Amino acid sequence: MNITFRWYGKGNDTVTLEHVKQIPGVEGIVWALHQKPVGEIWEKEEIRKEIEYIQSFGFHTDVVESVNVHESIKLGNEDRMIYIENYKQTIRNLSEAGVKVICYNFMPIFDWTRTEMFHPLEDGSTALFYEKAKVDTLDPKELIRTVAEASDLTLPGWEPEKMEKISELFEAYKSVDEEQLWANLGIFLKEILPVAEACGIKMAIHPDDPPWSIFGLPRIITGESSYEKLISISDSPSNAFTLCTGSMGANPKNDMVQIAKKYANRSPFSHIRNVKIYENGDFVETSHYTQDGSINVQGVVAELNKQNYSGYVRPDHGRHIWGEVCRPGYGLYDRALGIMYLLGLWDAHEATKLGERS
Repeated sequence: MNITFRWYGKGNDTVTLEHVKQIPGVEGIVWALHQKPVGEIWEKEEIRKEIEYIQSFGFHTDVVESVNVHESIKLGNEDRMIYIENYKQTIRNLSEAGVKVICYNFMPIFDWTRTEMFHPLEDGSTALFYEKAKVDTLDPKELIRTVAEASDLTLPGWEPEKMEKISELFEAYKSVDEEQLWANLGIFLKEILPVAEACGIKMAIHPDDPPWSIFGLPRIITGESSYEKLISISDSPSNAFTLCTGSMGANPKNDMVQIAKKYANRSPFSHIRNVKIYENGDFVETSHYTQDGSINVQGVVAELNKQNYSGYVRPDHGRHIWGEVCRPGYGLYDRALGIMYLLGLWDAHEATKLGERS
């Protein structure tokens, strides 16, 4: 298990790499060129500058999250090949810089959705919260306003240039159902996977967050059947998954321990976090501690350890604790606690193995 930490870059994150270096066990930084407009080529020089800065703190830069997919590709527009070719060149450029895994998603318009960025919890902390009834009745423009007011920092998946065209995008997606979105993903994969495979890069698709349709938009990476369909599109070793316990696990029908058991070998990158799911469909982020939420984090780590998982793992969304002012879900303190919990679980399993061998 290779522990990593997601970082949004100088000037775009309240957390510094000096802070991250003080968390035991962190080997790498999960990074991206977050200020780069979606669809443009990531140039070699700007990649080099970012990587050199991160590596100066002793971290590896093997994982990029995310190289976002342009809406024209998801929609299947006539100009999609322009953006697919740009994407291929970005893969090549990242490969030359030593990147091993690219995390991406294929969610229409919104990369993730929450109705409240700082929902108060009983322990005095706050966390990301999803209220199903509100999403079911909310005007998407109101949701955009809520998210925009939550942070002065760039929020991936909610790029300003995209949000300015929100009405136009919703109109365009009226003709795209799940079947068409799958077809568009298939075209994208058949174009980029040969390049990724030649470059030795794993393309690890992230599940939809939440894993069901919202605002009438199609969602397709929602559970085990989605993974099987992806494998049927291409059996390339570069056609991989990001195992995200909180995103896919927000649907209680998805048993994340069983999914980890079956697909860990196709998941070079894992996000491990916890959510508490309510009977009415609401859910809230919690600490990573298994007993605090609805996800069997302990069981997931046990399964990964059983398989001697050597992929990249990062703690995912954390609470906002101890008065920290930070990007929603991405503070320092609770993610650091999450890392220590994950390492503790892992070390306990490793000690058991040693005891069995002695």
